[in-house]
Amino acid sequence: MDTRKKVAAGMAGFASMLWLGLTAAVAANQRRLVFNPTVEREVQNPRSSGHRTRPVVLRAADGTRLCGWLMTPKIPGRHPAVVYFGGRSEEVSWVVRDAGKLFPNMAVLAVNYRGYGESHGDPAEIHMVEDGCMLFDWMAARAHVDPHRIAVVGRSLGSGVAVQVAKERPVHSVVLITPYDSILAIAKRKFRVMPIEYMLRHRFESIKYAPALKAPTYVLRAASDDVVPHSHTDQLVAKLVQLCGDDTVPDSDHMNIPYLEGTQSRIAAFLGSQFAKPLAEAAAAGSPASGAAPASASSAAPIPAPAIASVAIDGAPAALLPSPAGAIPAPAIASALDTAAPIALPLIDAVPALAALAAPLSPNGLPLASK
Repeated sequence: MDTRKKVAAGMAGFASMLWLGLTAAVAANQRRLVFNPTVEREVQNPRSSGHRTRPVVLRAADGTRLCGWLMTPKIPGRHPAVVYFGGRSEEVSWVVRDAGKLFPNMAVLAVNYRGYGESHGDPAEIHMVEDGCMLFDWMAARAHVDPHRIAVVGRSLGSGVAVQVAKERPVHSVVLITPYDSILAIAKRKFRVMPIEYMLRHRFESIKYAPALKAPTYVLRAASDDVVPHSHTDQLVAKLVQLCGDDTVPDSDHMNIPYLEGTQSRIAAFLGSQFAKPLAEAAAAGSPASGAAPASASSAAPIPAPAIASVAIDGAPAALLPSPAGAIPAPAIASALDTAAPIALPLIDAVPALAALAAPLSPNGLPLASK
């Protein structure tokens, strides 16, 4: 073998080793590349100007402690509700601060993912979806919530959670902020030479579940988005059978879009108009608001409600009994959460810091970062 052939063989061997090394590194660190848990609160002592605000602690099916906030309108009676799912780097205390503008006259539940904020555990797609279904069921069991009018709102990574929860539960309406077709598709776009489809466990394949959504769906895009290219949103939108709107928020990017007045007013207007419709009209439009779970020939068996969930409000726990499969669990003990009378809350200790916004990752990292 002459010298040139030896050099070529050596370079090919080096390239192969490098490729294998990079592939192994991505496979081993994919949880850190897909998720970026933010522990510090974005808002130190979150309060909603338009709601009564209460910290809540819920237990997932496996006992993992999930922490967040419940906001209820100050006017007594049953209200429509929203369950919010945040982005990859998002701690959700800011939702409490802005709930008065985002979700006026609606009950709101914003809970941090596992490993985010004060929630315990480690994030994973399967846990996010299971926990999301549990949050929906828990919200539907509140006495002050109309169980037939519960919407899900998901931002960026959370749009994938919202889509899967909407497939599994009788969601009234859906709002998706900077959504994507799938995390797998975005990863394959950035890592063209790697066998990503064989490595990535947390795929968030919204495009796979989108045709099963029967609830009215509203999509909001950022004017400038270097995290979720519009082409990936286009793929998802094409599969949504109940698309009610697809708007681009002026002067927005992937990071600032949820905080802008243009975004918040659009979400409030869409949800307000949907909740104002009679249930019969919503059902005729394809929404499962009448209580029937959305059907899908391609979907797997519905994710069951957790066997036992618990909530601690102001330090007082209230147990929720198990419910039959497919049924919305009802509380065994009426808690102070369901009463119209205001409840005085103690001050919440928090680290006085702003949640770090994740910058786009370097070429060595998966560019799924961001909220």
